[in-house]
Amino acid sequence: MFVEAVRLLVTLALLVAGFNIGRLSAGWFPNAGLDPGVTVIWGAVLGAGIGYVLGGVGGRALDRSIVKAPQTVSRASGAELFAGAFGLITGIIVGAVLSVPTIVLLPANIGWPVAGLIVLVLAAFGARVFAARSDDLLSATGLRRAARSVPGSDEHGERYLIDSSAAIDARVLDLMEAGLVKGNVWASAFVIDELQGIADAADANRRRRGRRGLDVLEAMRDVPGISFLVLEDTVPEHAEVDAKLLALAAKLDAALITTDHNLAKAGSVRGLRILNPHSIGESLRPEVAVGDLVEVMVEREGNEPGQGVAFLDDGTMVVVANGAGAIGMMATIEVTNTLRTSVGRMVFASLSSAHTS
Repeated sequence: MFVEAVRLLVTLALLVAGFNIGRLSAGWFPNAGLDPGVTVIWGAVLGAGIGYVLGGVGGRALDRSIVKAPQTVSRASGAELFAGAFGLITGIIVGAVLSVPTIVLLPANIGWPVAGLIVLVLAAFGARVFAARSDDLLSATGLRRAARSVPGSDEHGERYLIDSSAAIDARVLDLMEAGLVKGNVWASAFVIDELQGIADAADANRRRRGRRGLDVLEAMRDVPGISFLVLEDTVPEHAEVDAKLLALAAKLDAALITTDHNLAKAGSVRGLRILNPHSIGESLRPEVAVGDLVEVMVEREGNEPGQGVAFLDDGTMVVVANGAGAIGMMATIEVTNTLRTSVGRMVFASLSSAHTS
C-alpha cells in the first residue's frame, strides 16, 4: 500500500510536469511547427509513464529504508547520529543555496521541484558522509567518542580486543591465567572466521596454528576474571581484517591484543592502547651484558664461515664467533654485543679461553 501511494504521488507529479513541459515546448521551438495539443498529450503520457516506473522503484527503496531504519539507528553510535544530523543540516543549507538559480531562472512549476530534488539529494549525501566520518568530525571539534556499550559485558572492567596472531601465539592465555589481564576480552566474528580459514588450510603447519588459535579462544571462556564475548560487528566500511580491527578497537575504546608488529605500530600511531604479549615476554627476559660469561650448547653452524649458533635458556639466539668447532658441546662464551630487533633480541659472543666442559 505504501509503495502504491508513493507511486501515485510521483506519477501525478511527473504527469503535471510533463503536461506543463508539453504546453510550453511549442513556445520554446516556434519554428518547429509543433501542435500544442499534441505536445501536451505526449508530455503528460511520458511524464506519467516515467513517474509510474520511478515511483515504483523509489517507493520500494523508501519502504525498505523505513523498515531498516530502527535497526540501523539502534546499531549506530551516538557519535554517528550526531555527525549524521549535522551533515543533514549542512546538506539542506548547501542545497538551498545551490538551488536558488534554478528557482530564479526556471519557471516556477519546474524550478521548485528541481530545487527540492537538489536539497533532498545533498541532505542525504551530507548525512551519510558525515556519519561515515564521525571520528574525524569529533576530533576536529575537540570531542571524544564515548565507548560503545556491549551487552553481556562488564561495563566497569577493562576492554580488550584480540586478533588472530595473539590467539595463535597463546601467551596471552598465560597472562590471563596469571591474573595480569582481567576484564572484558572480545573476539570479533571476522577474526574467528580468519582462524577457521587457517585451520582448514591444506598446509599442516597452518592447520595446527589455526586450531591452536581457536582452542585458545575457547579456553578463555573458563578463565576466572575474564568475560569473553564474540562480537558480530562486521565493520563494512573496511575490507581488510587489520583495518576492521583498528576501527572496531577505536569504536569500543578497547586495547588491542596482538603480536603483529606492523598492526601494533599502526594502532599506536592511531592512539590505540596496544598489548603485545611478545613485547612483554621480551621485557621479562633476563638481560646479559657485554663481558658476561655464559655456558651454552652450540647447536649448529651459523651463516658465516666458522660461526656457531646457540640459544639461551629463554630462547634468545646467540651467534658465537669461531664456534663451529664446538658444535655439539657445552661451551663457555663471552658476550661481545647485544642487538634488539622487531622480532626479538640477538646476542653475539665469542668462545672464552676455557670454552668446553
